[in-house]
Amino acid sequence: MEQFYCCSERPLFALRYQQISRHCRYCSILLVERISTRTGKRRPGDVVIFRSPETPRKIVCKRLIGLEGDQITYVVDPQSGDRCETIVVPKGHVWVEGDYIYNTKDSRNFGALPYGLLEGRAFWTLLPRKDFGPLTPKPE
Repeated sequence: MEQFYCCSERPLFALRYQQISRHCRYCSILLVERISTRTGKRRPGDVVIFRSPETPRKIVCKRLIGLEGDQITYVVDPQSGDRCETIVVPKGHVWVEGDYIYNTKDSRNFGALPYGLLEGRAFWTLLPRKDFGPLTPKPE
């Protein structure tokens, strides 16, 4: 279960992300800015906040993998095999994926995400304290 709570509608806001899994329960508080997603300054590796294309009232946090025109190769269903597909991200869309490939609902499920659903870019982790600091691109 994923829940997000926006603390402000301003260009800079804090976001509380809570995830409950079988083994642990933790909460992250992230600082999010809205300017880069509005001005087109986004790049692969950014952690973006967006409205779910399936449930528009839900705000989701995933890593940006590809921009329009990028060729993306992804594992279709990582839990049951290693079959891959390659797509080209359509104009006006981005490709997002979760960091936890076996337990995530992302572009592999709902397809490329329209720019209009992007809400912001997370850039700093406030809590948990052990993760305090800037969000960095995921190593490949």
